Amino acid sequence: MADEKLSIAGLMTKESPSWCPGCGDFTILSTLKSAIVELGIPQHQTVIVSGIGCGSKVPHYIKAYGFEGLHGRTLPVATGAKLANHELNVIAVGGDGDGYGIGGNHLIHAMRRNLDITYVIQNNEVYGLTKGQYSPTSEKGFKSPSTPNGAIEEPVNPVALALTMGATYVARGYAFDIAHLKKLIVEGVRHKGFALIDVFQPCSTYNKINTMDWYKKRIYRLEDSGHDPSNFLDAFAKAQEWGEKIPIGLFFKADKPVLEEGLPQLAQGPVAKHDIRNIDITPLLDKFR
Repeated sequence: MADEKLSIAGLMTKESPSWCPGCGDFTILSTLKSAIVELGIPQHQTVIVSGIGCGSKVPHYIKAYGFEGLHGRTLPVATGAKLANHELNVIAVGGDGDGYGIGGNHLIHAMRRNLDITYVIQNNEVYGLTKGQYSPTSEKGFKSPSTPNGAIEEPVNPVALALTMGATYVARGYAFDIAHLKKLIVEGVRHKGFALIDVFQPCSTYNKINTMDWYKKRIYRLEDSGHDPSNFLDAFAKAQEWGEKIPIGLFFKADKPVLEEGLPQLAQGPVAKHDIRNIDITPLLDKFR
């Protein structure tokens, strides 16, 4: 695998997606593949980690190392992979329910630790896999099988949360602005630190509000407005914009030490490559016999 020339065709697997027609997962998948090719990182040095959800089947569709974990447990697996071999390019992928709801606690701590991981969250503002329940990013009043009278909770603001908790690369893309999204993913992977890329995507089956037309009327690129991604306060102010105008692009980027740099266990190289032939675990095993 390491000697093959990296290409889109080379990243193909025998599995085929079974998503609904019009789902943004298709373009997110193809854009991620295109980004991996542009990055030029060999397949054996890349691991795709996901949770459970419509888009969390991504590890099945990219020919690289992959791990499909439990619902909401994407980042514990990604963290383990990174700490076991910090030379790996670790990309986590999951939905808004997986990342902001069930996995919200893991997300908070991964961001404050500034692990060198890229997390692409497919945000369609609904639980698509389990028949359209409202999700943490569903707008207040959103009607669904679980909230027939409308959601009464305020939605999570992923960008503001990421900024508050210390993520050092915070961006938002749109599934059908492919070139723009690819640029965000490539830059996020190249960034040394925790990169959160929230990706708007329509759910053509269960979310009839946040449609392609809805996004087309509202989203604009931050770079077209002269936004400075090094300015934290401006980034936080932009994160509050919602309604008639919604920004996408790079909100914030900062250079800070990553967690891996503070671990003396990694000074001699990846833990996975340490020589453990001289370690005798017999005394430890004897305690449990």
